[in-house]
Amino acid sequence: MGNYTIYKTEKGKKKIQDLYESYLESINFEFQREYVETRFGKTHMLVAGPSKGKPIFIFQGGNCINPMTLSWFSTLIKDYRIYAPDTIGHPGYSAETRVSGKDASFPLWVSDLMEHYKIQKSAFIGPSYGGGIILRLATFLPEKIACSVLVSPSGLKLGSKIKMIQKILVPMLLFQMNSSQKQLQNIADSMSSNSMKEIDKNIIGEIFKHVKLEQDMPKLTEKNELFSYHAPTLVLAGKEDIFFPESRVILTAKEIISNIETITYDMGHFPSEEILIRINDDIKRFLDNNYQL
Repeated sequence: MGNYTIYKTEKGKKKIQDLYESYLESINFEFQREYVETRFGKTHMLVAGPSKGKPIFIFQGGNCINPMTLSWFSTLIKDYRIYAPDTIGHPGYSAETRVSGKDASFPLWVSDLMEHYKIQKSAFIGPSYGGGIILRLATFLPEKIACSVLVSPSGLKLGSKIKMIQKILVPMLLFQMNSSQKQLQNIADSMSSNSMKEIDKNIIGEIFKHVKLEQDMPKLTEKNELFSYHAPTLVLAGKEDIFFPESRVILTAKEIISNIETITYDMGHFPSEEILIRINDDIKRFLDNNYQL
């Protein structure tokens, strides 16, 4: 296990970590970098916000880098203490150990992080794969969650597999073969409803080239798994999301989550800058109304 790597080459690993550093330089808030030992290996953390602020853990999207999705929620850093781990087994600086999204592994990983920071209970925000991690936590350790925000989350319902093959998988395979910028642009447009930032598109292209992609999504959550989970939950979803469309995600969320609020946006899986402003406003309002420790 110790010799396993998620990168195709050492050169590719350095490329991704260089891009990580470049993204950090573009972030307009102060942060600290720390390593936390967990039972699954070391975890690299980005920590920001007032030291006495209420804690929020923010989990990155899958097969991307932590600063990319953390930057989406930068307005929260003024009021809250943000803990953003590089997801273990995903691109970044954490251990490259792949753990299952179908059992208690991720909840135990989160528990180790919370124990390190002496946090008994916290709010959680998770876009995409990160939302699936929160749902696993809600299943196995619901008492850890004061409230949660799931943004275009995995772990509820998948979109059309045919569309994903046509618009993501086939162009990705072609891009991996010939580095076609046209194919990469097609992927970016499909993922973001034609609004992805150039820096994000380029990073995704490098990840496609250099990373052995995580192909297993967190388990689709069942209603009986959330029997003990009653924390306030905000689910945000996009009408144009090719992976987790709101037409499927919102319906499923309302069926299995007892204490829920939902909001739908005209967006793809990656929100535009304009939509991000609305998302942050909605999250801030939700936290103001529901975050009790």
